Amino acid sequence: MQQIKTVIFDLDGTLLNTLEDLKDSVNATLSTYGYPERSLEEVRQFVGNGVARLMELAVPEQLDNEKSKEVLECFKVHYARNCDNKTKPYDGILTLLSSLKNQGYHLAIVSNKFDAAVKDLNQLYFSNYIEVAIGQREGVRKKPYPDTVNIALKELGSCVEEALYIGDSEVDIETAKNAGLKFLSVDWGFRNREELIRSGAQVIVEKPEDIIEYLK
Repeated sequence: MQQIKTVIFDLDGTLLNTLEDLKDSVNATLSTYGYPERSLEEVRQFVGNGVARLMELAVPEQLDNEKSKEVLECFKVHYARNCDNKTKPYDGILTLLSSLKNQGYHLAIVSNKFDAAVKDLNQLYFSNYIEVAIGQREGVRKKPYPDTVNIALKELGSCVEEALYIGDSEVDIETAKNAGLKFLSVDWGFRNREELIRSGAQVIVEKPEDIIEYLK
């Protein structure tokens, strides 16, 4: 196996526990339009494919295109103001990133969260460690297409053969495969071990320090 020099992380459920803030913004939006609120477990299952899909699943009826855009914009505005109320890195993540940075790895985030939020959260929590942070952008296909991964690799000056992708969901597994990257799955995020195995996970780690051991 060619030596790994670049590590690309998913954000939600991998580096940051964002679920409570996502739930609060989902429910604030639903309440605005008179819809019933969703539970934490429901929101957990809805996330992973971007905020448009999140709100599509959260709203209990099919909306026309204009109404769907309106609801989505309401969510984005609320989340932009409230994305770090309860959000925090998972235990051991900052130590992991510091260790990887000190060992000379190039680090990036690739997420299906909208790009402004990804950059804001990276700046808030990980700016000392992570060089590139990319979210969902207009005109760029989101994960599981490999487009945003390829953008990250280009910005880092890295190649597929030397990169590892780490995530917590079936979307991340598909993304890594589509991009031709080696991948690890983590079981502390929004999907449990059984769900990951059903989705094709080959190596699943239980804690951030296991990633260091894998890279050795």
